[in-house]
Order: sequence, then structure tokens, then C-alpha cells
Amino acid sequence: MPDITSTVLDDPVGQSLNGQHAHLARRVGNACTYLSGVATFAAIPAEPSAADWHDLAQLLGSGQFADLFSAPASPPANWEPVFTLAGFQLIYADEPTQVSGDVKVQKLGPNDVPDLLTLTELTRPGPFWPRTIEMGTCHGVRDNGTLVAMAGERLRPPGWSEISTVCTAPQYRGQGLGAAVVRAAVHQIVARGERPFLHVAATNVGAIRLYEQLGFVVRKPVRFHGYLVP
Repeated sequence: MPDITSTVLDDPVGQSLNGQHAHLARRVGNACTYLSGVATFAAIPAEPSAADWHDLAQLLGSGQFADLFSAPASPPANWEPVFTLAGFQLIYADEPTQVSGDVKVQKLGPNDVPDLLTLTELTRPGPFWPRTIEMGTCHGVRDNGTLVAMAGERLRPPGWSEISTVCTAPQYRGQGLGAAVVRAAVHQIVARGERPFLHVAATNVGAIRLYEQLGFVVRKPVRFHGYLVP
């Protein structure tokens, strides 16, 4: 595996929006977020000032959703909490293994977005919007033309690529399709000289077990959280 510093993973959203995803960003001062339809994640400095929170409020607008993802900072008390969720950040610490020849994994593109939206609506693996595919490549498995499993690339801090939106249609679970699409994503990321990482809810023990079997290890616990802008 390439020897890549992991400190950028402490701010994966900000590092992405100020790097690989700068073309997908909108910003006010030190606050930034993704363009509409791409993602809701927003970023501010690790130790934000009152001015930084004001910038984020100006950027998003009063009454709008501020998705702080895994940022360690909490907003001022007058920002109404919407959700908080305990999770883990995992990094890939193995060497890629071959995708099973019994599973045909294919790269997906813009023409596949309707099917991606249908599958994510069915399985609820996390947010996926009409333009989320612009963040990175998606891999999928089809059965008689129907998309039944997928994994996508999302956040792109320097030297890293996040695997996300891993899901399988309910009637196709237990066949190794989730593992196959994750392995396909790992292969592509490592071939670029980058290193895979991902996030998972702490309660999703089945997914954590799968990722550990595929070579991922926990880097640190995280807190996902979002608020309404006053």
C-alpha cells in the first residue's frame, strides 16, 4: 500500500472541497459546501471562530440544513440539532484481492443515475443525489439489466478516496455482491496510487464485519451531526 499521511482524514470534507472537489464547491470566507445536487456536506476550520460560523450561515441560508459530517466542532447553541450519529472511520490496510470471476462488476456513469437513485432509495445506505456521481466512480452489479448492488467513490482528500453508498437489494443479499463492488472500488483507487477509506455507523455491525474481512481497520471513532441554521 502507498505510504500516505492520514492526517487529512481528520477533515475529509474540507480537504476534498479545497482539493479534488474544488470545482464542485461553493464558499463564503472559510466556510464551504458542495453544489446543490452533489452532496450536503459542509466544512469549516477545525477550530472555528464566530466569523466562520457566520460565514457558514451566510453560505447555507437561514433555516437550511448544515451537514457537518464528522467535523469535531459543534456550532453555537442557537443552531438547532437535526441529528447525531456515532460512527467509525476505517482505512484500507491490506493488498487488493481479485474480484470473484462469478460476479460481473461494471463501472457506472451518468446514464446509470436513475438506477442508482432507485437502488439507494430502496436500500437507504446514505445520501445519494442526482449529481453525487460527479464525486467519483461508481461500480455496480446488474441482474437482467436491473441494478442490484453498488459502491461509489465520494470524498477525495489528498491521497485518499472514500468508498461509500455500499448497498445490495434485499433479495440479493448473502451472495457476496457487496464484497465484490467494494473490491472493485479498492482496485481502482489503489491503481491510481491512492488509498481507500470509508465511514460506517457504529450500529452497523454487519457492515463493519464485512469491511474488516476485506482488509479495512478502524482509524478512529467519529460523530456525524447536522443542524438547522438559525
